[in-house]
Amino acid sequence: MTDIPPLDTLLRLAAVIDSRKPAAGGDPERSYVARLLHKGPDAFLKKIAEEAGEAVMAAKDLQHGAGSAQAFVGEVADLWFHSLIALAHFGLGPADVVAELARREGLSGLEEKALRKARAREAEAQSPLPQP
Repeated sequence: MTDIPPLDTLLRLAAVIDSRKPAAGGDPERSYVARLLHKGPDAFLKKIAEEAGEAVMAAKDLQHGAGSAQAFVGEVADLWFHSLIALAHFGLGPADVVAELARREGLSGLEEKALRKARAREAEAQSPLPQP
């Protein structure tokens, strides 16, 4: 672990990503982030799926002694980075994720999951049924 406050690092990175948005003048010819944002959600969502798979594989390698902790951390960093790009696209940022984690703090994971399912059922019950 380092002494660098993690949220500060994420907020600085999010600010850089925001500066690369097309509306902020991000140039897809000069910036990887601007290129992904210019291509649209399909491009960065595909990268999130790819990086999630690579993180899983790195964790499996680590579990079986064939990989390193640093390789796993690197893949998780790639996953977080591309997730930050998606958050920025949708007008969100790390603080939104941290707020959600804080909201969940102290909740049992099983209780929280059951609450989400109950809310989904309520929303489904309140929506009008499609007409044949």
